Amino acid sequence: MTTQTLIDQIRKKESFLCIGLDTDLDKIPKALLKEEDPIFSFNKAIIDATHHLCVAYKPNIAFYEAYGIKGWIALEKTISYLNEKYPEIFTIADAKRGDIGNTSTRYAKAFFEDLNFDSVTIAPYMGKDSVEPFLAFEDKHTILLALTSNEGAFDFQTKLIDGEELYKHVLKTASLYKGSENLMYVVGATKAEYLTEIRKIVPHNFLLVPGVGAQGGSLTEVCKYGMTPNIGLLINSSRGIIYASNGEDFAKAAQHKAADLQQQMKVELEKL
Repeated sequence: MTTQTLIDQIRKKESFLCIGLDTDLDKIPKALLKEEDPIFSFNKAIIDATHHLCVAYKPNIAFYEAYGIKGWIALEKTISYLNEKYPEIFTIADAKRGDIGNTSTRYAKAFFEDLNFDSVTIAPYMGKDSVEPFLAFEDKHTILLALTSNEGAFDFQTKLIDGEELYKHVLKTASLYKGSENLMYVVGATKAEYLTEIRKIVPHNFLLVPGVGAQGGSLTEVCKYGMTPNIGLLINSSRGIIYASNGEDFAKAAQHKAADLQQQMKVELEKL
């Protein structure tokens, strides 16, 4: 999927919502545990109820790895279902991979070729030769961790190096990598006040923004400081949508939560 295709979908659906599929067997409705593949059954119901309200889905790979081979099978079934039935949806493997040379190439092949995701999140700590192998894949996107929403982000990401925060060094350096036009960046919604500075460095790249909803981030603030003429934002909500109910009405409840966010996003898009 090209960036322009994603932009076109956002304008068509009047939404830049990404739904995180952080599927936890301890949290899904108990009735689903009787299914042959409860993870896929849950994901499919959520997808069918919300696909018209969002432009992206983001399975967090840890929630599938935790269940071994059964989890990987559920992940493969989920991404195959999305690609076959809703090919307009942008898919994100939230894997946070990153290693040197051939190892990164193998990670990229796993998610881009075998599972056929549109994008994957990666950690930039090991530098250029851990990032560029992902960028070598045509029409695929690499989403670099830049400034995250967790409490520990301040341990390293905002430390000063030569008078400038580390996350700014990451943004500036990564923008020079070969294939950087296919880079996106993770910026937490709880760090909305930083977006003005971030947009000075990466004025056009898409930002994947977690933390709206359950973590307390403000959609309005994120849009105020982070939106571009071509939108440039994917706002992720996971728990706030998929666990809106743990009863038989879980899919309908998720739909209502997604619809509420979509309506808020429509208002923001009308400001452009």
